[in-house]
Amino acid sequence: MSMFEEGQIQIHTENIFPIIKKAVYSDHEIFLRELVSNSVDAISKRRMASIAGDCEEVDEPSIDIKVDREAKTITISDNGIGMTSEEVKKYINQVAFSSAEEFLEKYKNENEQIIGHFGLGFYSIFMVSDNVELITRSARSNSTGVKWKCDGSPQYSLEEYERSEPGTDVIMHIMEEEIEYIEPSRIRTLIKKYCDYMPVEVKLEGEVINKQNPPWRKDRKELKDQDYIDFYNYLYPYQGDPLFWIHLNTDYPYNLQAILFFPKITGRADWENGEIRLFCNQVFVSNSIKEVVPRYLLPLRGVIDSTDIPLNVSRSALQADRRVKSIGNFVSKKIADRLKELKIEKTEFYAEIWESISPFIKIGAMEDEKFADLVEELILFSTTANQTSINPDSEKSSMLIKANNNYYTTIKDYQLRQEDNSVKRVIYCTDEIAQASALNLWVSQGKEVLKLETVVDTQFIPWLENRHDELNFQRVDSELDDNLKNEISDLADKDGETETSGIKKIVKEAINNEKVTIQVQSLKGNESPPALILLPEQMRRINDIGALMEQRLPGLPEHHVLLINSGHPLVEGLLKLHSGSVIVGVEGISETEKLSKLIANHLYDMAKMAIGGLDPKELSSIQSKSADLMGKLLEKAL
Repeated sequence: MSMFEEGQIQIHTENIFPIIKKAVYSDHEIFLRELVSNSVDAISKRRMASIAGDCEEVDEPSIDIKVDREAKTITISDNGIGMTSEEVKKYINQVAFSSAEEFLEKYKNENEQIIGHFGLGFYSIFMVSDNVELITRSARSNSTGVKWKCDGSPQYSLEEYERSEPGTDVIMHIMEEEIEYIEPSRIRTLIKKYCDYMPVEVKLEGEVINKQNPPWRKDRKELKDQDYIDFYNYLYPYQGDPLFWIHLNTDYPYNLQAILFFPKITGRADWENGEIRLFCNQVFVSNSIKEVVPRYLLPLRGVIDSTDIPLNVSRSALQADRRVKSIGNFVSKKIADRLKELKIEKTEFYAEIWESISPFIKIGAMEDEKFADLVEELILFSTTANQTSINPDSEKSSMLIKANNNYYTTIKDYQLRQEDNSVKRVIYCTDEIAQASALNLWVSQGKEVLKLETVVDTQFIPWLENRHDELNFQRVDSELDDNLKNEISDLADKDGETETSGIKKIVKEAINNEKVTIQVQSLKGNESPPALILLPEQMRRINDIGALMEQRLPGLPEHHVLLINSGHPLVEGLLKLHSGSVIVGVEGISETEKLSKLIANHLYDMAKMAIGGLDPKELSSIQSKSADLMGKLLEKAL
């Protein structure tokens, strides 16, 4: 065996990024993906060359990985096309001079894909190895084996070496600090992560590890619903079944295959990095694809595979790539088309899953005007329409969608159901419990109210109003219509004081807070509350935005309206009680007047408690204050 060459590796920075050795990739484990990709590439090349009659075809293509823990080596072997000594010098010694483009040009009529660029990917090996041997023999006739050695410096050696069959062995002598990679379990994990869907068997110590056949490359007609569900559960075990999915398989305007799943949204949804797995020609690239799809689609799951996304680029390069951004826009349009298809063809199912998919759609609409144009008519709202006097057989009733014991509607249909649909006001609530008193008042008078979400809709409502000048959203507790109030004849007594002004004076003096505006009205409905907190819409929104910026719960704004229901028996009794008080004692106030102040304060506390507006100190004292009031009332009664 004779040594026939020593030399220095040539680095062609004009062809690639100025990256060499350990700076090739930031993640060291990538070396396995690159080397196995090279082996798949070599097997594809051999298949293409055999079709052209340049070499013999391999019967059983395979890639074998062996770990020697004592010698601290990992060997990756393939039975691909191999290399001659001249090809080694050209494709290995000239770093990142890609053999793929030249090879494809020669065999451009063959329908095969070459995964990667051998030169650059090969040098990722030096992130984990301090010495590398490459033993290879070309599949072309009359070829002899060669052995290439390098210790990671620019120096190399090349010599003849006996290899009985065509193919390539890459022997890595693992660095001491990277010793984790000589554990078979670690290699098995990396094969599953990066090579699971590569089109060639990848064996570890003789056992086939990878699945090989990617569902996203199959025709939709070949797959049943259960196939998609099984694939989802394989990718995301113990996460339950997906809501639905979209299968993309196109070669125009991009070469792209994808299966994207809509999961049930939970607090675990990743809105920053994403859980979609990015592949390039069946090679796993990344599971952080915020440069590929718009942010509002990041919580989707599944796979995107595109040969238009280069394999050997960093994420920052992906971000600057126009093709990548354009692919993201293409995907979002296809998702909008799928959502529209569901709403039209499976309306009830669409409504059933609405609560889970609404964050995607609403956030997407706010962040992407083109997406908004596509999905705006798909946006649903839960409604109280079924609690109003709508005839179930009427045309207006057919505009409602029933699902999960709720009724859903679009804004457009909501407006059409209003008595005066020229008024573009939309009545809504965000918390059926905290806003129950005001909500029940509206519903009891036959008014339809939309039930919105608390978090996303805080921003979504102003966005809708800005997009449609004629829309005006008003929360149930912001103000009350005149048709929710009784007409009263507010007669004055001999001193010129009316019942309304009397009640207002009692409550104002009792709570003694200039920041609270007191209103007195007689409210309709037998179940209307004695007192109600009203929060003017714009003032409350400013308060909510401030709370959001400070990352706290909104709470009760200092400035608010306390509406006293003069038609409630408790308020009527308060007025009578106060009217009968006689001034006695040095304090200038009777016991009856003290009692009326306690009742007035109790009305205010109940109104605040109904909307969760009591601070912790007030909440802790409400029980003792209530007990004290009940005791004084019993004393008076007895």
